[in-house]
Amino acid sequence: MVTTRLDPIDRKILSELQADGRMTNVELAKRVGISAPPCLRRVRALEEAGLIGGYHAEVNGRELGFEVQVFAMVGLESQAESELSAFEEKCRSWPLVRECHMLNGEVDFILKWVPRISAPFRAF
Repeated sequence: MVTTRLDPIDRKILSELQADGRMTNVELAKRVGISAPPCLRRVRALEEAGLIGGYHAEVNGRELGFEVQVFAMVGLESQAESELSAFEEKCRSWPLVRECHMLNGEVDFILKWVPRISAPFRAF
């Protein structure tokens, strides 16, 4: 539940940073229509509130040899909280798993994993 009230400037700051997290504070301030000092204060407040969780580089996986993305649907024998948590923890230990999402219904999880293809790909 969001307890932080966002005004239009805060929303614009979030939008601009999502588009380009590397821009300077001066550039961000110019884009949202305020001066640099209050812009920096707002960004820090958004970070402290947990609305900005970090800044990341978008890596080109294809250039690194990760040309295939695989989505696997996983059903567990039990949906007990301990089993679901254990599976989530296990996913964290698999280096190829990039995302793990819990679902409702017959499928319990969908995993996105990205293998490195060093040999010609062969279908099953």
